[in-house]
Amino acid sequence: MAELGRLLTAMVTPFTEKGDVDYTRAGELALALLESGSDGLVIGGTTGEAPAMNDEELIQLFAVVKEAVGEDGAVVAGTTNNNTRGSIALSREAEKVGVDALLLTVPAYNKPTMGGLYQHFTSIADAVSLPGILYNVPSRTALNMDAATTLKLAQVPNIVGVKEASSDPDQIAYVIKGAPEDFNVWSGNDNETFPTMAAGGYGIVSVAGNIISRQITNMIGLILEGNVEAAAAEHLRLLPIFNGLFIITNPIPVRYALNRSGFHVGPARLPMIPDADELKLFSERFDPVMDQYSIDLK
Repeated sequence: MAELGRLLTAMVTPFTEKGDVDYTRAGELALALLESGSDGLVIGGTTGEAPAMNDEELIQLFAVVKEAVGEDGAVVAGTTNNNTRGSIALSREAEKVGVDALLLTVPAYNKPTMGGLYQHFTSIADAVSLPGILYNVPSRTALNMDAATTLKLAQVPNIVGVKEASSDPDQIAYVIKGAPEDFNVWSGNDNETFPTMAAGGYGIVSVAGNIISRQITNMIGLILEGNVEAAAAEHLRLLPIFNGLFIITNPIPVRYALNRSGFHVGPARLPMIPDADELKLFSERFDPVMDQYSIDLK
């Protein structure tokens, strides 16, 4: 399996002013993120507004981004939802266009049992040869995949890790402790990267990586060097921007931040467009936070 990287940035999807996917700008953003410190990219996740896109748009986006970055960074494609057959079909199409791995998200809305989750993910994994990263995000899905199920899935040969966004430090620690040596645990929340990696986690699938990849990479490097005091100081320095990007629902803040930084990625798609009053209240809180930081993206 190719190295996927410790800092995987969940990339914003650029849209034109008319609301179409801006594939040219997507390729430019992908390259800029790698140049600014990201190891790889997650395309078509929550931050990429995948629920507002159709399969044809997603497949083309996967293909364009992979062609743009080539072998310079991993492309992890978000190909799953609460429809197992549909997830298999999209995963197979993503494999055809050359992505490096798949993001396998716990289904939202229909709330399967743990046994159903296991069958859902093994069915998708069996249908492709690509490595898969599980994604547990109860705040979005209303369903927590427990540690026992994650560890059972860790035995599947091409399920290679989990993006853990449960915000349950005990659960995350149990997964880290019980997983095979070749199964990686990525933090699913920027503000939990330091504690997750300090407990033996591998890295982060990051929203903040869209604007401060190099600074996150620096913190990761300090952790890996064993310089815990300096890593903790960097975590504390970055904490306000990590939390600022979630003042309102992701990806509204990070898209705003990219556009405000001068790297324009266009407007969001409905339903991820706040009204003018909501945006004004957000910007009044967020702008002073953002202004405290240099932006790594050029």
